Amino acid sequence: MTTTHTYDAAIVGGGLAGLCLSIQLAKEGHRVILFEKEKYPFHKVCGEYISFECWNFLEEIGVPLSDWNLPHINNLLVSSPSGQTIKRRLPLGGFGISRYKLDAFLAELARNAGVEIKEETKVDNVWFSNAIFHVQYGTAMCRAKQVCGTFGKRSNLDVKLKRSFIQKKPGKFNNYIAVKYHIKTDFPRDHIALHNFKNGYCGISQVEDEKYCLCYLTTAQNLQQCDNVIAQLEQNILRRNPYLDKLFGAATFLYPSPLTIAQISFDKKTQLEHHMLMTGDAAGMIAPLCGNGMSMAMHGSKIAFQQIHPFLQGKISRYEMESAYQINWNTTFQKRLKTGRRIQGLFGREWLTNYFIRLMQPFPSVADRLIKQTHGEPF
Repeated sequence: MTTTHTYDAAIVGGGLAGLCLSIQLAKEGHRVILFEKEKYPFHKVCGEYISFECWNFLEEIGVPLSDWNLPHINNLLVSSPSGQTIKRRLPLGGFGISRYKLDAFLAELARNAGVEIKEETKVDNVWFSNAIFHVQYGTAMCRAKQVCGTFGKRSNLDVKLKRSFIQKKPGKFNNYIAVKYHIKTDFPRDHIALHNFKNGYCGISQVEDEKYCLCYLTTAQNLQQCDNVIAQLEQNILRRNPYLDKLFGAATFLYPSPLTIAQISFDKKTQLEHHMLMTGDAAGMIAPLCGNGMSMAMHGSKIAFQQIHPFLQGKISRYEMESAYQINWNTTFQKRLKTGRRIQGLFGREWLTNYFIRLMQPFPSVADRLIKQTHGEPF
């Protein structure tokens, strides 16, 4: 096995958390390597609505959001499987942008800052020995003073590290699939809609270039009951919601086939594994219907940076870095994740979703409180 260089930080996963963390560290003069199994630009299964809480952060690290004429989204429409609705104003709101565009731009920012990006490279193993990390990828290996896991919803490293959520049998919170399209349709630019169906929900909102992201989450069991055929799932289950029936019937689909991901888990995750700092979805996922996973990933990268930077400078110990990171991450996100899991539980059984939406119609303040509890403040 060929051993390459020693880096200050190695980042496993080139999504929002990994790219933003690499940029922050590289701008402070640290030597950073980042591993991404795909090649930029590429599409990802993602809702593509981002809370305004991270707008300033993105512009500070070099993303010219104000120049991109992105849709600003400040209205929420939620429908039940039977077609009952509630409409609310989003107090903070957000904006729409595709991961295809945003991730590729962040990757270029990272390269310009000095990050070494290894595209189309899968990390096979990471271990910590004699106060240094060893990162194996193919027939090569590098060393790093600190490794961060930012590899998304599920990874071979989760299995290698024997993380607790991987060991659980399929159940209520850990066996979901997600499906995503880009479409052309007629839908208000400033709205995001969440349309519920039996054992799932589908979101739609605009991104750049007058395109819309259509992404839905459902149980693996739902798909199995439709012979594992996505088109059959959409026809037989999703389109029982009158809003989704109209949407699927009128939209122009821009992909020859959808993007999919399976075995999604909303179980609790740890933020530290064998001295690796986990952030983004690797540290914990909020239910997609809460619309804040991307904002949390980027905020998590800032929390990680604020501890890794002084550690690499020799100002704090590894123990102090790890402890402070876990405390700060949980202080920032734990309540949001807990609320997200509660909301996820309400949108499971068809009758319960219909009842819950009907119950909230005369009490809009309940919906407003739930929205507030799943959104953070600008950082």
